[in-house]
Amino acid sequence: MRVLGVDPGDKNIGLALSDPSATIANPLMVIEHVSRLIDAASIANVASQNGVSKIIVGQSLDIDGRPSFQGRKANRLAAAIRTQTDLPVILWDEAYSTQEARAARIEMGVSRSRRRGHLDELAATVILQSYLDREIPPEERNR
Repeated sequence: MRVLGVDPGDKNIGLALSDPSATIANPLMVIEHVSRLIDAASIANVASQNGVSKIIVGQSLDIDGRPSFQGRKANRLAAAIRTQTDLPVILWDEAYSTQEARAARIEMGVSRSRRRGHLDELAATVILQSYLDREIPPEERNR
């Protein structure tokens, strides 16, 4: 069972893909934001090409647990993805995913000059790994 993670952004959308056992998330790719419907079709296409069973979309929440401005945009993207595929599309709290991706690059020893640029696919990986760790029971991982 593969799972696709999505980190929606204003300029780029990061994608991450789990291994077949839904245990480990890996960076997949970054797609450039065009429009909500085109982005949704691209995400659904990537999911289809990779044999994905569900799509996890990162959604930012405010301190009260309600979707922030970016979170509402993520909700609209998730709704658009649902029109392009029959797969379950789940919104998942993306709290601190970009900061964790940045910290991971530092920990990997990536130089400051090479850390510039987008962290989208790494943030998608953090979001997806968070989902896998909390929501996929071990008995379901090898299906």
